[in-house]
Amino acid sequence: MIRLWCFSAVSELKLIREDLSTEELYLQACKLVGVVPVRYFLRNLGSATINLNHHGLGPLGAKALAITDMHTTTLELADNFLLAEGARYLMEMLRANFTIHNLDLSDNHLQSAGAECVAKMLLENISIKSLKLSGISCILIETSVCSQSNYRVKELDLSHNQFCGRGGEHLGQMIANNDGLEVLDLSWNHLRMKGAVAFCAGLKVNTTLKHLDLSFNGFGNEGALALGEALKFNNTLVHLDLNNNRISDEGASLLCKGLEANDTLRVLQLAYNSLTVEGALTLISVVKNTPKTAIEEINICNVLVNENFVQLLELICQEHPSLEVQYGGVGGFIAKKPRKRIDPMKVIQDYLDQRKLRLWDFFRNIDKDGTMRVPVVDFRKAVQQSSIPLEKFQIEELIQRLDRDRTGIVDYRSARSYRSTLNTELRHSLSNA
Repeated sequence: MIRLWCFSAVSELKLIREDLSTEELYLQACKLVGVVPVRYFLRNLGSATINLNHHGLGPLGAKALAITDMHTTTLELADNFLLAEGARYLMEMLRANFTIHNLDLSDNHLQSAGAECVAKMLLENISIKSLKLSGISCILIETSVCSQSNYRVKELDLSHNQFCGRGGEHLGQMIANNDGLEVLDLSWNHLRMKGAVAFCAGLKVNTTLKHLDLSFNGFGNEGALALGEALKFNNTLVHLDLNNNRISDEGASLLCKGLEANDTLRVLQLAYNSLTVEGALTLISVVKNTPKTAIEEINICNVLVNENFVQLLELICQEHPSLEVQYGGVGGFIAKKPRKRIDPMKVIQDYLDQRKLRLWDFFRNIDKDGTMRVPVVDFRKAVQQSSIPLEKFQIEELIQRLDRDRTGIVDYRSARSYRSTLNTELRHSLSNA
């Protein structure tokens, strides 16, 4: 029996024997289109995830893949120079594929023609839940995202597409009318001024979005004002990333106007904006003064705060024990001379030395599996419940040092290394005294 494959985009038929295995089918397809088979693909044919990022497939390599039966759930094809031609082949295959749920086509120079193929595929495909289209084309927003009506897509990555103002208008229309999207990444898209305001108008009436990444867009205070207005009405968003958006203390105050009326947002990231301790105080004050607030995490990790901030945060955390605020340390402008800061690791070291304990003895009580890796939540709880004389801001400072990559895990092998470094520094300072 013969299986008939048709690619209408190139108006040609491919006759492939049905009794061939998937591996044999792919090898025949490669021979047919004149490309070298990707050995990694052959080795991972039965895997749930096939990662072919950065393999230099090109349009013909994509054609060979499209001819082949694929039963994977995740297909990653980023940075393969597929062009619009390669996109056409793959989209023909995806119209009838019901196993691929996660697809990455980022950085493939698809341009508007390739984006249009993606849009047409989304009208028919019923299985894709997550789609990454980072670094495609600024024209993509007009041809694909705004026209697609496939509400089965739950996660969409459109970062690095330089949408600018006009793109912001189309994005606003898209999220205003989309009833399925839950995670949206729009970072690095030059959404500023009118573009930012237009997008926020759509966010205001959206009813499904939960996680939104707007980092590196230059929203500014005008965008912060628009976001504040949107948050007064939006009741589904739980995570908002506004890192690196040129938002000042004034913008933070405007944003907080919306937070006062919002009862769903839990995570707010505002790191690397133009904030001072004044903006930091405004942010935590809104938590203090808003009984129904859901805020659990605020990231302003580059902002130096003062003792007034620390004291207010301590007071707020008594009423909101789940609140975590990442800040850059204590060093903002204050009216009186601050007390001398003591290294939190030295406090723990002195505590253990007084009791003739090792650092391992402390961690062993919370690391039941002996993996030398402890979740930040467990570490924080253990320190707070112990009699170690550390204040809350010192505990957070210590966590930031021991979990520099923000993985949520404290690897206490690094803690031992840090303690060794601290001892060396202390000995050095004493020798120079």
